Amino acid sequence: MQQTKHMIGIFSVAAVVTLVLGVGTTIVTATEPCDDFGECKVLIEINAEDGDIGFHFLMDGDDLKSAKIVDPNGKKIFEDKAKGPLKKQKLTETFAESAEPLCWPDPEADPDEEIVTLEEFLERWTAGTYVFKGKGDKGAKSTGETELTYELPAAPAEVEFDGSVITWAAGDDLGNCASASELDALVAGGVLPKHPEDVEVAAWEIVLEPDVEDGDPTGSLKFTVRVAGGIAPKEVTVPADYLASLPDNTPVKIEVGAIGVDDNATFSEEDGFCVNEEDEGCEE
Repeated sequence: MQQTKHMIGIFSVAAVVTLVLGVGTTIVTATEPCDDFGECKVLIEINAEDGDIGFHFLMDGDDLKSAKIVDPNGKKIFEDKAKGPLKKQKLTETFAESAEPLCWPDPEADPDEEIVTLEEFLERWTAGTYVFKGKGDKGAKSTGETELTYELPAAPAEVEFDGSVITWAAGDDLGNCASASELDALVAGGVLPKHPEDVEVAAWEIVLEPDVEDGDPTGSLKFTVRVAGGIAPKEVTVPADYLASLPDNTPVKIEVGAIGVDDNATFSEEDGFCVNEEDEGCEE
């Protein structure tokens, strides 16, 4: 999933507005201390449009030589050890994400590509307490705990852009990962604690990204903003100065992410928009 590679800004659900002009990257900031760690977090991220799903985590400690994560079943799922000059300088923040397999049989995908349905993904990643452990100088140990939940916010719907204002609506499904009826069955079967349309959205992340060929420097000029989940109407005005910085007839795609209280996130994407349209407009 191409995230701004966001988020996302996915690890911060405080009521805040963030603006990023320039190279877009996921803004990753857990908001609460995690015992001996300054920050730690695990979450589920879904791309509703592409139909893929992944596991993300963040840890931030002081002067670590090694770190690991243990899942609720006591199984080590990640370990990182500094070596050479990095061992002397030590580790602090580490952010990583799993591969993001398809959660549906995309007819355009490679037939050999792995498919992991939402239910299979949840069986793989147990909900509960994930323990972060680190070691520093002279055997100093750090420990922290955070929770993974199955409260997955619904994919934003009706994403539109009129050349100045981005609008969207709350959704009721997970796009290609799971329809509303499929989610009803997962809730009825006790797999999900609640339907995604009933999961509180703590923040929305909106990204406008020039949809250009690889190597075109315009592609790095992304606009990213994070707004509170209760915003009404659901719209964001893109700064005129930013739009003016883009070349004429720049094709763009819009991505809107719903960030839950527990930091799980679901993103929707729409393309086919054109900025600074002149003459015949953006090339098809």
